[in-house]
Amino acid sequence: MSLRCPDLPFLPGYSVNPNVGKTEFHLNPIFGFIGEGNRALIEKVKPNMFGPLSDKFPSIYPRGQCTELPGWIMFDKQILCFDAFFQETLQEVRGSPFQVRNVKIYYFLEDGTIQVIEPRVENSGVSQGTLISRQRIRFPSPMDFNFYDVMDFNIGREVEFYGRVLKITNCDKFTRTFLNRCGISVPDPIVGPGDPYMELRSHDKDAVQPKKPNRTKDSLGKFLENDRKVLHFKAYWDDQNTEYGYLHYLELRYYLADDTIEIKELQSESGGEPGFLFLRRAKLPKRYKELPAVGGNANYTILNVLGSALSNRRYIVDPLDCGRENIQYYDERDLSIGGVINCYGRKLVLTDCDAFTKEYYATKYGISEFTPISEPARNKETVFIAKPKERDLPPWNGFGSYEDSAQNCITVEPKAPHKNFKKFLSYDRIGLDSHVLRFKAKMVSQIPENCTRNFIISYFLTDDSLAVFEVGQRNSGFSASTFSSRAEVQLPGQKIFTSKPPLSYTPQHMFIGATLIINGFKFVLVEADEYALRYMEINCGQFPKANLKRIMDNVREKLKPIYKDFVAENIPKETSVISYSKLREKLCRIMGQDFTEHEMITIARGFSASCYNPRYDRMKIRAIALTELKRFLWDDLERLREYFLQTDHSKSGKLSKKECYTVLKGARLPFDNELLEKILEVIKKDDDCNLNYEEILQFLDRSICAPPDEPPTNVKNDLWWGSEPQPEAGKLIDWCAFNKYLDLESTFRDTIEPNSIIALESSRK
Repeated sequence: MSLRCPDLPFLPGYSVNPNVGKTEFHLNPIFGFIGEGNRALIEKVKPNMFGPLSDKFPSIYPRGQCTELPGWIMFDKQILCFDAFFQETLQEVRGSPFQVRNVKIYYFLEDGTIQVIEPRVENSGVSQGTLISRQRIRFPSPMDFNFYDVMDFNIGREVEFYGRVLKITNCDKFTRTFLNRCGISVPDPIVGPGDPYMELRSHDKDAVQPKKPNRTKDSLGKFLENDRKVLHFKAYWDDQNTEYGYLHYLELRYYLADDTIEIKELQSESGGEPGFLFLRRAKLPKRYKELPAVGGNANYTILNVLGSALSNRRYIVDPLDCGRENIQYYDERDLSIGGVINCYGRKLVLTDCDAFTKEYYATKYGISEFTPISEPARNKETVFIAKPKERDLPPWNGFGSYEDSAQNCITVEPKAPHKNFKKFLSYDRIGLDSHVLRFKAKMVSQIPENCTRNFIISYFLTDDSLAVFEVGQRNSGFSASTFSSRAEVQLPGQKIFTSKPPLSYTPQHMFIGATLIINGFKFVLVEADEYALRYMEINCGQFPKANLKRIMDNVREKLKPIYKDFVAENIPKETSVISYSKLREKLCRIMGQDFTEHEMITIARGFSASCYNPRYDRMKIRAIALTELKRFLWDDLERLREYFLQTDHSKSGKLSKKECYTVLKGARLPFDNELLEKILEVIKKDDDCNLNYEEILQFLDRSICAPPDEPPTNVKNDLWWGSEPQPEAGKLIDWCAFNKYLDLESTFRDTIEPNSIIALESSRK
């Protein structure tokens, strides 16, 4: 109770401190005891004015028959739920004075708090959800010194929360059971009043009109249904009657998701880039008059603009769309084989469609006839192919390279000349394939010392560049060094100061016997390494000097009239081979000066007769293998046979070299890898390069014709693939294979002497 006079101002000296004379200032305890020594929390809020709940409302159990526990333990997670409604006045809706809003009242038994929630209803127009958050609610004035309790809620009663009266109409099963056990009678549910606003909307739809007309069209459903579904048609546009016109082959795409059309040209006879867009993706009008005015395609039409200031303008939308023009666009029903569509004044004829389009029209429209129509013939007189015009550049002035000067003439900003990147990727180094052709060269000079110098000329296929390296010789006065760095070398005898790019050496200029002029020095290619010869023979279509078929065709034409004398003069007497120098002498005399050294090397390599005796033959390899088996006391041929049979699934008796190598390694034979490779090399192979493993078992069986033991051998060094020098191909030529390839016997068999025929047949045998 305040001791201050209300007529006096609230200033120091005009009021009395209520704490004067008070000696205890402690707060209410928030901890209590449950039994002896069990400390627990008690109610955190003050009880009602009339005492605790147990005093105000007697318990359903007599005191002393149950353990007295605090409410937050006894009623944990126990909630009473009531259905209620309240009325809200509506002044802006004609014919509906109020609306009914249904809510749910939750009473939490653990602490006596209350929460009011309105269930969400779609398109209700009001904000819904939690109306009153969880809290203790006081009675309305003048009973605001007390809080709502469990006894204040029941069906049919009205409660007032913060000035809003709620009528309780129903409760859930748990609430009804709880109240009944507490001795409270719960009436039957009552029916709430109807909502006049919702009845007005349901009976009279015209009574509620939107403030603005809805002009938006829901195209999302059509997009989701037909996304990535496209109708494909083939078409043509005959423009041959106009000057420089031609026949256009087109592809029309109709997108079902948004009814747009895209047209692409398949072939172009005008010299332009093929596959360009004939019509960008958009809706195609059936009748085109002129471009639409500004705002003609807008969704809304503005009637008036009121107000002059920018901040006070008001826009009025025309709900009747006065002045709007209805434009008709092409859709899927207007497209068919043989149909003609108007593409902005150009008549496009549809000729065919794809399988999806046929299935779509057959399923939706029941069309079964999809016979394509023929296209008109081209008029060759009207076909005009525009050739790209070459840029005219000024003549080269000699400063810098030609490419740099030409690039500076094309653009004002200096840029580096473009390189052939596709060629670089095609001829870049891949493993051991370097794409570099190396030749041995001699210098041709009037100075005798220069003629003895040796050079290596490398031709790089990636950018058609040349590099010259000098091989130093002892006591020659010339050291090993780079004679010419890598760069493109121009062909001699060209005009320098011209606007056309100069010609450079190409791979076709590189062959044995060719003459190159590099920086004023004359070189003759005398030899080539094995990689260069093999690369040129594999790609003989690019290198005519290494094309054996072309060379032999020329030799056949030259030898047709004199083949009789040529064979009779060069028939070998004892063997079926002929030396390289002898055949070269005869062919050079017959073929003339056009016959190059590289062509002769190609013939010699194509019909090479190898007379090479290997250092270790089959018997010696077997002797080394059996000696190794004896030295390591290995004798398990039966298990090795089982391994071979287990690997041979088809039971054919043959395995590949890789499979045999795997079986031998898995059987733990005391052989080095080099010895295993040699053993598999000397075993005979069939046409498919498969090995007979029975022969391998006999090869390793000591009981079958065992050779004498071999002395200790350094297998890793002596049997290595690079330890034996490979024979040089082409020193000896197989005369029988050479004549068989020429196949000129039918032209002279009737005229050649019998003894010559007998000698020729004996040489072949």
